[in-house]
Amino acid sequence: MNILFAGSPQSSARILEFLFKKDDISVVGAITQPDKRSGRGKNLIESDVSLNANILGIRAFKPENLNTQEIKDEISSLEIDFLVVIAYGKIIPNWLLKLPKISPINIHFSLLPKYRGASPIQTSLINGDTETGVSFMQINDELDSGDIYKSFKTSIDQHDNKISLENKLTDLCIENICQILHDIEFQRLKPIKQDSSIASYCNKLSKTNSLVDFNDKSENIMNKFRAYFEWPGLTFSHNNVPIKIKNLAQVDKQSNDKPGSIYKIDKSGIYLNTMDKMIVITNLQFPNKKTISSNDVYNSYRDFFS
Repeated sequence: MNILFAGSPQSSARILEFLFKKDDISVVGAITQPDKRSGRGKNLIESDVSLNANILGIRAFKPENLNTQEIKDEISSLEIDFLVVIAYGKIIPNWLLKLPKISPINIHFSLLPKYRGASPIQTSLINGDTETGVSFMQINDELDSGDIYKSFKTSIDQHDNKISLENKLTDLCIENICQILHDIEFQRLKPIKQDSSIASYCNKLSKTNSLVDFNDKSENIMNKFRAYFEWPGLTFSHNNVPIKIKNLAQVDKQSNDKPGSIYKIDKSGIYLNTMDKMIVITNLQFPNKKTISSNDVYNSYRDFFS
């Protein structure tokens, strides 16, 4: 079975490596995002899929545009049974969808048609869901609306954040992807149309999502902290200084003052009022500084927060 892979982040890179190591699968190429300049030095940074492809000796394609004649010629020369797409980050053009002999497959980290779009993991956490999953679907020319081959469910624990839940969903994909591909190959699995009347959508995240609204309920603030744990993070402003929240907990004590006001600060953390119950920040990060503990905050910054 020949697979052309398309993906970019760490979760995709893990699945790429798993497929590469299967004896009955040949990964003939990996399409991923082009290198991007990042950091103060504006160094070129490769995607995780690009890094893994280089290590494994897989031919990597990193085009800015998938519709140039050069990239069409290069990829069209490959013998492809499946195109497998997992968080690639770009729209797949029609010419590429028609290339595989068997099917173009997208693996989406939600129970479709719920949470079509760019941030299904974060959205499930923000909404306080207790269940999510992985959907294997045919790719068509509309956003995450292709026919579903199969979906697999998993629970969301109260302590799950974006990283832990993404790892859980990646594991679920790895457990099932080979069986799904073989079942499709030997026509043991037929796709079923999605019910678009019950579809929901999620947007791409931006840095503006990071600012805490203390007028919200404490549970909602905690859910946003879990969802934005990797990026863009959760921040608040004090004395006009933006501060990143690196660890946060809910306190079983009713707020009795203005949301956002500090109830107290001690070595266990900064206690803040919300719309209902208090929250406590136990680790934080000032701009261009390292993450510090609540003990360090109390010893060095309690006057700043007074």
